[in-house]
Amino acid sequence: MASTPLIAKHAQAAQIEQHLLSTVGVASEDATTTDLMLAVAHVAREQLSQRWVETQASERANQARRVVYLSMEFLMGRTLSNALAALHLTGGAAQGLAQHAHTLEDIQSGEPDAALGNGGLGRLAACFLDSLATLKLPSFGYGIRYEYGMFAQGIHKGSQVEYPDPWLQDGTPWEFPRADIAYPVRFGGWVEHIDGTSHWRHGGEVVAKAYDMVVPGHGTDHVSTLRLWKAVAPAHLDLGVFNAGDYARAANLKNEFENISWVLYPNDSTPAGRELRLKQEYFFVAASLQDVVKRHLTEYPSLDNLADKVAIHLNDTHPAIGVAELMRLLCDEHHMEWNDAWAISGKVFSYTNHTLMPEALETWPVSLIQHVLPRHLEIIFRINKAFLETAANHRPGDNGYLERLSLIDEHGERRVSHGPPFGGG
Repeated sequence: MASTPLIAKHAQAAQIEQHLLSTVGVASEDATTTDLMLAVAHVAREQLSQRWVETQASERANQARRVVYLSMEFLMGRTLSNALAALHLTGGAAQGLAQHAHTLEDIQSGEPDAALGNGGLGRLAACFLDSLATLKLPSFGYGIRYEYGMFAQGIHKGSQVEYPDPWLQDGTPWEFPRADIAYPVRFGGWVEHIDGTSHWRHGGEVVAKAYDMVVPGHGTDHVSTLRLWKAVAPAHLDLGVFNAGDYARAANLKNEFENISWVLYPNDSTPAGRELRLKQEYFFVAASLQDVVKRHLTEYPSLDNLADKVAIHLNDTHPAIGVAELMRLLCDEHHMEWNDAWAISGKVFSYTNHTLMPEALETWPVSLIQHVLPRHLEIIFRINKAFLETAANHRPGDNGYLERLSLIDEHGERRVSHGPPFGGG
């Protein structure tokens, strides 16, 4: 029995050598520190993949209720050390790397940090996913696959200088592109009402493509999923513009769609920045909820039991537009009656609010939502009307009370506020 750990460590060394050859494509004696990091990562990835597939099969077989966690940020940190620890491969990996005159610590320090978050909110989200996996709770995390994460910091002449953080420039062994999972996300346009049915005539469309990352549990074989969305321009390209030599315009048309998933927290001090921020929030929520609904309908015959099988948690105000989006999907796309859809939404959603400071709670000009998401503004108005009617029954004639509760702040520029039930507060 005493020889078993030693055999396992020798096996891991052999697996590192195998991945250097078959995955990285280098001879063992020519391997750089980056090559070695990739080889060790693929040893862990291979084992995590097996656990991951088995976890998903078990959840489907048991018809488990899943937690869906929507967050603009996931400060996951470096994955290699976490994966090795979850798989009990740390010792074997260290021994295998010693044969190449490298320490595991040196190799781990060269891994790009998936800094898809800015601080406490993103770190909490990452810990939440870790906990769900460790507790073996069926779960799916959803966010944005930012090309540039939290800024890289430098010091120049005693002052902080911020640089882009291109964490994906050399790729990452930890993501699984899902070529067959993509959803349209639409913006702008107007709404038509025909025979009591609302039709959103959108003015623009972007494609959300899925990239999965594994979230291993510790002390268990359970592996959860973090699905990140990348914004991609529609397949068609204006070749006329390109072939006419107007390359800048052709690039701008493409970038107009794809800048949604470029940068974590774009500067929102300008109207264009605020519009991009709203588009980011809606983009990942719309793709995620389409994915949730599609998965549900592959496992069950209707959406009537959605609240029994899905619990959607909103991490702060950023994904709060999800309430209106689910109502749009249920009513407009799946032709459910409003009251039935609202009953389901009320059971499906939960929400964490991280602060009560007014300046930290997002509000949006009504005019901006009208421009970017006209159908959702209608839904928000309808939700607000019903909510205020209910509130008025409790405090008849107290207009100040209703004003404080209203989702629409009428002071100055009309804004969709952070009051309940949309956006918490």
